[in-house]
Amino acid sequence: MGPCSWHGSGAATPYTQDLPGWICGFLPELEQCSHMDGLDLIKTFREVAFRRSFSRAAISLGMSKATVSRYVAELEERSGVRLLNRSTRSLSLTDAGQVLLDRSAELVNMAEATLNDLQAHASHPRGRLRMSAPHGLIAGWLSDVIAEFIKLYPEVYVSLVFTNSEIDLIEEGIDIHLTGGRIDDMNLIVRRLVPFDMVVCASPAYWARRGIPRLPEDLARHDVLSYSAKPTTHLPFETDGKAVDVPVHSRLEANDAIALIELALRGAGVAYVPEPLAQSHLERGALVPVLREHMPHDHWLYAAYSQRRHNSAAMRTMLDFLEQSMGAAGEPPVFPPMPRAEAAACTLSRARPVVPVATETVVDRTERLLRQS
Repeated sequence: MGPCSWHGSGAATPYTQDLPGWICGFLPELEQCSHMDGLDLIKTFREVAFRRSFSRAAISLGMSKATVSRYVAELEERSGVRLLNRSTRSLSLTDAGQVLLDRSAELVNMAEATLNDLQAHASHPRGRLRMSAPHGLIAGWLSDVIAEFIKLYPEVYVSLVFTNSEIDLIEEGIDIHLTGGRIDDMNLIVRRLVPFDMVVCASPAYWARRGIPRLPEDLARHDVLSYSAKPTTHLPFETDGKAVDVPVHSRLEANDAIALIELALRGAGVAYVPEPLAQSHLERGALVPVLREHMPHDHWLYAAYSQRRHNSAAMRTMLDFLEQSMGAAGEPPVFPPMPRAEAAACTLSRARPVVPVATETVVDRTERLLRQS
């Protein structure tokens, strides 16, 4: 018989093309063995051949002598040839047994090397890691995290997908999804990474034209630019420690907070957006926050991933790295103010609050303009 493949497909592999046909013919059969797989049967036979004794092989393998004998007998039955000459005093290889011993070495070594690689993959960060995140998250904090991670783990290849839409992690092949929104999929595991606040803000020119709201209910007479993928009729606030939904007049909705911030900068309306995304604009006074004492504080940046029995070391390491990169509680990463061209991609990081004195000065100036008009 000529060479054949391990699975009998007719195409010889580099590991089986030199094996005799009678060996290749029973390898697929061995895979169906009810007691052990074919590779383990061959490994047991090789141990017996090297030790020249069922008893010594059994001790080496941590098995009973009867089990070792049964495995070798099963291997002979499935191969259709006798592999060992047995007597009460000695044990020797038949010609077929010698061929199997010689030719199976490469096969066993290859299988063990592959298993070692798989175990290393599970214990050492390596391979491809696919992540998804909102568009605004790429600048600042996330860029710093990813850059540091790939320096520390050069064997990990990171693939980033940026989207503001809902995404099916399994269908899209996403390992980790970062989001600031609520996650209702019960099939996903969710980790809290860092809290962040929402902010109501508009340009000084808009506040001068329309007036500054003192209570959440005052937003009913303003043009709201809402951050949502669904129609927005109410916005969440807190009054006297209680959550309240305030009806608003939404002029424009978008699932990208960066776009809303850009419109607010141009005086188009009032933006209700994640504060860290507007941080640089707030710091330089291009946007003025209001109703801070009424803002809820239950927003988080989450890392979501699917439930799998075996997650890669790269994925586990990245999740831990994301948590650690947040810094100690109360000491979030801080980024310097960015020029306007760069601010549109400002990060959703845990930013320091706007300096009260600077913010109040802008508000005072806006109110002064109102009194003079």
